[in-house]
Amino acid sequence: MNGRNAEHRIALFIDFENLVTNTGISSASFDLQPSLDRLLEKGKVVFRRAYCDWSRFAEAKIRLHEFGVELIDVPPSTRAGKNGADMRLVIDALELCYARESIDTFVIGSGDSDFCPLAYKLRENGRTVIGLAVKESTSPLFVKACDEFIYLRPRQSRSDKGDKEKGRQSVSAEEAGHGKRGGRQGRDEKGRGDKEKTPQGGGKSQPKTEVPDIAREVVQSMLARATGPVNPSLIKEAIVRKEPDFDEREHGFSTFARLLAALEQQGLLRRIQQGRQWYVVAADFDVGGGDTKGKKRGPAHTVEEDDELESYPDPDEDEG
Repeated sequence: MNGRNAEHRIALFIDFENLVTNTGISSASFDLQPSLDRLLEKGKVVFRRAYCDWSRFAEAKIRLHEFGVELIDVPPSTRAGKNGADMRLVIDALELCYARESIDTFVIGSGDSDFCPLAYKLRENGRTVIGLAVKESTSPLFVKACDEFIYLRPRQSRSDKGDKEKGRQSVSAEEAGHGKRGGRQGRDEKGRGDKEKTPQGGGKSQPKTEVPDIAREVVQSMLARATGPVNPSLIKEAIVRKEPDFDEREHGFSTFARLLAALEQQGLLRRIQQGRQWYVVAADFDVGGGDTKGKKRGPAHTVEEDDELESYPDPDEDEG
């Protein structure tokens, strides 16, 4: 897919009650912005609907209206108070699928496995399906039924933040007191200890970086079969197809490029640059007819265009 056709047209369907019941997210604290930002990176969100009995979640209505979400009210249909929001969502999603061929991506905001048949039917009709829910309240069956999965993260309450902040302040005050009683020598020893214990990055604990097995397996498999350099985006797509909820950030890597850099350090691949595009090759791949730092061959579809490239910068250096 070229850059001109990469923008998707997205329809967002939210089973609101499912996202705020026993998930750690309340209707008042529900924040759609982070997930919407992720979707807007993929394309235009041209359709937005949320379903539930809104008399129970009135405090969330104004916030959702601000995001342009159409609220579909589904009153209880049984004595037990159960409504047909999920059924209404399924019907509307299928109707939109058949009526609007321009919409190629459907986002289902729910972790309920009851939506698996809907996901299968949408994919059968050539649509991409993205799930959206809280990880701890999501059925693994529904995750596997989607092409990709985005997890909502409960926001930390102010009281929790305040308690942690007080804890940090009390610890700091205690350490400062020890420093005063110990004089300059105590402060020097404390300073050396802080340097040894405090990780880089402003004192915040950094997540442990560990290359996931799925990334290692996909890279080894694809590079073993490749006849030329491979675009990193194809590797990411292959990983997500096998594990829809894959997110390199959960493994301590801020970007997928950093994950590839870690794989390169482990000797599983090499990154090369051709023009302004980075590619990935096997560690023992001959990119220059016996001289690994000589002329490079481009991907199978751009060999003639890139034959003239004589060298490329160190991947660790910034472009330009």
